Amino acid sequence: MKYFHGTTDFFVEGPTAVTLGKFDGVHLGHQKLMRHIKELETEEISSVCFALNGNEGAFLMTQEEQRRLVEDMGISCLISCPFVPEIFTMSPEQFVEEILVKRLHAKYITVGTDFCFGYRRAGNASFLKSLEKRYGFRVDILEKERLGEREISSTYVREALEQGDMELVTSLLGRPFLVEGTVLHGRKLGRTLGFPTINLIPSTQKLLPPNGVYATRTSISGKVYPGITNIGCKPTVSGSFRGVETYLFDVDRDLYGARVWTQIYAFERREQKFSSVEELKAQVQKDIAFGREYFFE
Repeated sequence: MKYFHGTTDFFVEGPTAVTLGKFDGVHLGHQKLMRHIKELETEEISSVCFALNGNEGAFLMTQEEQRRLVEDMGISCLISCPFVPEIFTMSPEQFVEEILVKRLHAKYITVGTDFCFGYRRAGNASFLKSLEKRYGFRVDILEKERLGEREISSTYVREALEQGDMELVTSLLGRPFLVEGTVLHGRKLGRTLGFPTINLIPSTQKLLPPNGVYATRTSISGKVYPGITNIGCKPTVSGSFRGVETYLFDVDRDLYGARVWTQIYAFERREQKFSSVEELKAQVQKDIAFGREYFFE
């Protein structure tokens, strides 16, 4: 997959089938748009996902997570465009002409019903549709995906994540919630207790579920291992930063420096401070029993 990241200097040989949006989370609604442009792809027409990414705030995924998930969808090109004045001050028609026509050579454009673009979000899907004849492209406007009575959106995913409802998050995303990162050295307390763990420090912009213990699966070099994960600050041992610490069942390997992907399946309990390390060890044994029962029984 061709990938443009952090730059406004992008150009794709046409013709193309393009979908546009923020794509934070790559939830089922986003996947519907991407599947549509994949269906339009031919030997001559390539699929392009144009993701407008902000630099401030908190997000459901890092840009590296977004890149991997879009690539997994089979998209030919991902443009992770920074939200900078050069872009957000464009009028809607200027955006169409400069970005969609001149740089991306769009033959097909696919957006959702609530898509807005251009300076002060003055352009919408209907306006884009009205430009079909002038610029010679076709615009497909897709209805949003729903779960029950509610439309699937990044906002809905955020609400479910904040509540720790990981089963609902999975239903909205079409897959478990991901946390990726490089395994770092910790205090090795887990190994001392008999439960060696791997430690990740996510980006400060990465949204996480509430501090607590979860049933998880972790992918390392193509292999997937079940386990349990603590998200939080380790109050029993005076932790000072929010991390993601995972115990992998029946695995005792040196994984420092490895790139891993942890999928969060189910919430067990809130993070808590224990009166002693012995009490903590007893609780970890209960946590492991929860995780084994979740995955194997």
